[in-house]
Amino acid sequence: MSETNKSIEQTTTDIAVIKISPARDDAIIGLLEEGRKLKEFAVARTIARDEDLKPATDDLSLIAKLKKALNEKKAEYVKPIKAHLDAVNAVFTGIMAPFEEADIITRQKITAYRASIEKARQEAEAINQAKIDLAKREEALTGEHTVDLTPVEAPIQVTKVSTDMGTVGMMKIYKFEVIDKALVPEEYKLVDTAKVGAVVRASKGTIIIPGIKIIAEETLRVSTR
Repeated sequence: MSETNKSIEQTTTDIAVIKISPARDDAIIGLLEEGRKLKEFAVARTIARDEDLKPATDDLSLIAKLKKALNEKKAEYVKPIKAHLDAVNAVFTGIMAPFEEADIITRQKITAYRASIEKARQEAEAINQAKIDLAKREEALTGEHTVDLTPVEAPIQVTKVSTDMGTVGMMKIYKFEVIDKALVPEEYKLVDTAKVGAVVRASKGTIIIPGIKIIAEETLRVSTR
């Protein structure tokens, strides 16, 4: 048995036990009803004085607990499916591996061959140019030249190969690298939002960064007991 087959057998089973139809789960239906009631209370609620904050706080705490319960129920359905999906993906990753390796190896060999052809072409051009340069020097010195100017034949680079199975051609992929950031036009400079956000949060909004306005917004934080 090959290593790939062993790996496949170790990462999958013939049976996956999963729960379906959460919409018919009595516990989830009960949570849905609770959610609808809480929404009705939220719509009808009026907060006009400090005393009104207490029942609102109770409801927010209850909402947080029920959301946690709902997420736990969701996990009962999702985790087995995800575990099975991960196992299936692992199997196909193992099966795909030799295809990917064969693709990479073949591409590398084609690229290496093309590089050798290009090197030979450049060498032929260099030799032919050297002959011309030598002939000019000799002619300048003696009035004639004895250099054989018959050009060395340069190999032709094949750019596309077509067969009954398919076609392989070459294409250019354009990339870039920054060599001097100071010279890059402003419209191409981007702010690292993740980095800036991290330092702003860490400084609790006290850090000063030129060109950046720090905004403090209040939000509610709910803790349950």
